[in-house]
Amino acid sequence: MAWDFSTDPEFQDKLDWVGRFCQEKVEPFDYVFPHAVRWPDPVVKAYVRELQQEVKDQGLWAIFLDKDLGGPGFGQLKLALLNEVIGRYSGAPSMFGASAPDTGNMEILAAYGTEGQKKRWLEPLLNQDMFSAFSMTEPQGGSDPNLFRTHAERNGDEWVINGEKWFTSAGRVADLLFVMCTNGMFVVPRATPGVEIMPEPRNHNHIVYRDVRVPLDHLLGPENGAKVLAQRRLGGGRIHHAMRTIAQCKLAFDMMCERALSRESHGSLIAEHQMVQEKIAESYAAIRMLRLFVLETAWKIDQTSTLEARTDIAAVKFTMARVLREVSYNALHILGSLGTTDLTPIQAMYASAPTMGIADGVDEVHKATVARRVLKGYRPHEGYWPTEYIPAKRAEAWRRMRPVLDARPDLARAAEKYAGHR
Repeated sequence: MAWDFSTDPEFQDKLDWVGRFCQEKVEPFDYVFPHAVRWPDPVVKAYVRELQQEVKDQGLWAIFLDKDLGGPGFGQLKLALLNEVIGRYSGAPSMFGASAPDTGNMEILAAYGTEGQKKRWLEPLLNQDMFSAFSMTEPQGGSDPNLFRTHAERNGDEWVINGEKWFTSAGRVADLLFVMCTNGMFVVPRATPGVEIMPEPRNHNHIVYRDVRVPLDHLLGPENGAKVLAQRRLGGGRIHHAMRTIAQCKLAFDMMCERALSRESHGSLIAEHQMVQEKIAESYAAIRMLRLFVLETAWKIDQTSTLEARTDIAAVKFTMARVLREVSYNALHILGSLGTTDLTPIQAMYASAPTMGIADGVDEVHKATVARRVLKGYRPHEGYWPTEYIPAKRAEAWRRMRPVLDARPDLARAAEKYAGHR
């Protein structure tokens, strides 16, 4: 029986390198040049390329792709451990060629794209010469594909797309839009006539597709295959997201503990106050439990598939939102008034927790999925009483023990004596 929680030394060396690289180079650069990956300035771009080359030299570029798709093929468990480190630094995913929403779009391009589509779009996305967005959610239907209305009609040698999409993150600055229609997934260059981006929201864009025409070869994967592509995109992505969330929780936890040991209240360090100790203890336990759950789920995906691990993936999704909310709130509370400002990362973490419970499908939907799938493994009990109804269990125990008691009168007398004392 194998039961091991350790990381092999060779891969631990990789994790240690990633930690040093992010702390020593990525974090300071990100504070001086926030969002620099998308900057057109050639001098800044050249330095970004230098940092990214260091990542490539370590074999850590595009870490989310399997070997057969052109990546390092780490598998979900190793990928989860990497994202736990990278997720602490906002600028790190881009430096590793692993920032959303490009990662998921590149994965489905690599898995389902034709050679021509890969040459045209995947290579520029991998090189960060292009950026993309995933246009799925709709105003009237949320993230439920069964309620979508955006549709593509074939007209000669073109597809004509009509519909509306809501919360297309980074759609305004994307070169390519991966548009989920009722009858397929389509790659739409943002500059295509008919693509109208609404003024609000600024970051998670509302986009109207009005008679948008794209060539036939802009269909990604099979016609009517959008749901399959979306599940391929979202399944493993939720695990990556969960580990980056854990990294944020650990950052909040570190700040919480540091503050508890640095401030006094009512004549003693606040770390000595029981209510503060309670928040620290509960936060520690919540982070540890979530981390083990996510790593086990990643391991399960590696051993089977995202489909087989669907129940745990869904459970991870709604659990990580709750843990982020609770831990960031505890940290905010312990930091006091400073925690309510934008002078530390805490306020942004706490503000992002509700979004975490909505993005990639609302938590309620995932909870319902988990409950339905778990209940498939159970059956209703017969008659009035549940399986663990003690009087019935006791009667059954006497029935099953009767041959033994009949063969051993001394044991039978002892049993009667025990029964008399109840």
